Amino acid sequence: MASTDTGMPLDAAAIMSTVLEGILYGFSVLMFIGTIWIFTYKKRTRDVNRPIAAVAVLLFLLSTMHMVIDIIQLEDGLVKYRNTFPGGPAAFFADYTQEMYVVKAALSLMQTLLADGVVVYRCYVIWQSVRVVILPCMVWCAVAVCGGFTVYDLSLASDADSVFTDQAGHWVTAFIILTFTTNLSSSGLLAYRIWTIERNISTVHTRRGIRPIVRVLVDAAVLYSAINLSAIVCFALSNNGTYVIGNFLISPTISISFYMVFIRIAINEDTQKFVSAFSGTVEADRGIPLHRPMQTLQIAFRENNTSSWLK
Repeated sequence: MASTDTGMPLDAAAIMSTVLEGILYGFSVLMFIGTIWIFTYKKRTRDVNRPIAAVAVLLFLLSTMHMVIDIIQLEDGLVKYRNTFPGGPAAFFADYTQEMYVVKAALSLMQTLLADGVVVYRCYVIWQSVRVVILPCMVWCAVAVCGGFTVYDLSLASDADSVFTDQAGHWVTAFIILTFTTNLSSSGLLAYRIWTIERNISTVHTRRGIRPIVRVLVDAAVLYSAINLSAIVCFALSNNGTYVIGNFLISPTISISFYMVFIRIAINEDTQKFVSAFSGTVEADRGIPLHRPMQTLQIAFRENNTSSWLK
């Protein structure tokens, strides 16, 4: 059973975090609907970016499964086994050997790999260089390895306290830090590349079109990185806040940070101005040369398919 010096009791943490997860999950569902609408509205089937649409659907399914398991587990701990589980509800939620904990950890791992993989892919598409994404790809593979060992070792953990001290704790720490590093480095490279493209374009309309895109990507990276950083701090302090963040809040946040890029680009009023400015001005105005990444941007916007390069 978790000791009191690790923060709030785990039964109270389970109630609070499930409520918060439900709120965030509701937002993610609305954003998922908006994302699918963006993918399909007034578009032919062959024009839909199927791989990214598949990732969006998978993230939705994984977060839904995670939410359902959390509700079932909350009912089991507070109602079904309240008087029969040794140590009561607090001990129930501290028992990481339960199958549901292992399943939730596996779901979170798959969500993390999908989200980080998409960020790395964005970086590759805009840079059009394999060398740039070698390091993010290596870190992504390390995330997969650490995540696999984390799921396995969590299934062997005796209670919540042992997660901070046993071998599982080392894998959890490595997993969170590597995920944080993958997202931050890939998003930083992506934002930097778009910023350098903006510097090479002198037209005011084009710059107005690119800047909101950079802000969208940076905001998504900050949201995702903030939740990971919070988990790192809580884990370093051996605080049960890690339980709240890792088991409940990261799952819907991953989906939200993924969907928000599509939605904010779609509602950006400057996007259409960027289309006309970029396609009609960049090639002819002042003899500015088009490099390959800029051609990728031009083609994507001409086809009104921002997801083809953002994702």
